[in-house]
Amino acid sequence: MKTYRAAVIGVSRMGAFIDNEVVGYPNTFPPYSHAAGFTASSRTDLVACSDLRPDVMEVFGQTYNVPKERQYTNYREMIDKEHLDIVSVATQPEHRAEIVIYAANHGVKAIYAEKALAASMDEADAMLEAVERNHVYLNMGTNRRWGLAYDKMKEIIDGGQIGALKNVITYSTGTLFNTASHHFDLLLRLNNDQPVQWVQANLPDGDAMIDGDILHEDPHAEGIIKFANDVTGYALLTPRKTEYEAIGDKGSIAAYNDGFEWHLRQDLPLIPGKPWTGFMTVDVPEIPHDSATLRLVEDLAHSLDTGEAPRGGIRVAHANTELIFAFIASHMQGGARVELPLKGSKIKLKRDRAPRQPKFTV
Repeated sequence: MKTYRAAVIGVSRMGAFIDNEVVGYPNTFPPYSHAAGFTASSRTDLVACSDLRPDVMEVFGQTYNVPKERQYTNYREMIDKEHLDIVSVATQPEHRAEIVIYAANHGVKAIYAEKALAASMDEADAMLEAVERNHVYLNMGTNRRWGLAYDKMKEIIDGGQIGALKNVITYSTGTLFNTASHHFDLLLRLNNDQPVQWVQANLPDGDAMIDGDILHEDPHAEGIIKFANDVTGYALLTPRKTEYEAIGDKGSIAAYNDGFEWHLRQDLPLIPGKPWTGFMTVDVPEIPHDSATLRLVEDLAHSLDTGEAPRGGIRVAHANTELIFAFIASHMQGGARVELPLKGSKIKLKRDRAPRQPKFTV
């Protein structure tokens, strides 16, 4: 099978070194970073990198065997010279759109973009146009979409073990761009990427972060998501951490502590021989685990092989971004219901911050 030439733009934490921060974490299965995923896959050859910091690229090169002559401070030069098949864009969202659009317009055929997709809806719209016009495959790094454990959760839902799906819930929405992008994506996937009709949301710390059309920080958020198939999603801010639940009319399936513990309930008799029923705990099937990053990378390789759409795709990433900005729009309208597709959003995330230094060693 063909081996595809890959490169990483933004060789900091998720791009290259976050594996050093999560050693021993119970629900993170290496490889985790973009670069580690490319290195582990037999389908990709990591040949180049780009970052504005030569010192960070030097360590990247030593870690991933990328020679100095293939370390670029100008990502355009790298794309123009290296004949790349797959490019990772692991920058912050404020810089992502221009890089993705340039890559799509200059011959790159698969893109692994970190989340959130973009810093504004105008940027997300432009990325959608460029990626589709150039027939580029794009997956966004909301890794639970590729995680075997959450595949099993979806299999339980789709197999009817909890009846007809009624609700999908995340119990710790977190900040919109950095964290809720993960949670929104899983809620979308568990509901078969159904279109969203409307949202209502609140940003508890949002007012202090919004100045006209500029969002100066990544706000926390909570709200309601109404899907076109009448499923209702809830994005909650609770002391519970990364936890998800799907509720059907005949039961529920929940992942606690990001899948460290699972809980399956089904509608069963409360007392033998009596008509009263309730959601009773039953045994959960064995939950498998594997590297979601590796599966995401190989999903892109499969699309390059076959021409089939990837599991993610630019429209899924765009829908995720639209939810982020719809939550912001609802908050700015006093928690009003905001219909989707979202119209007229001019809010742009624009933070004044230095890049975080990666952890080079365990």
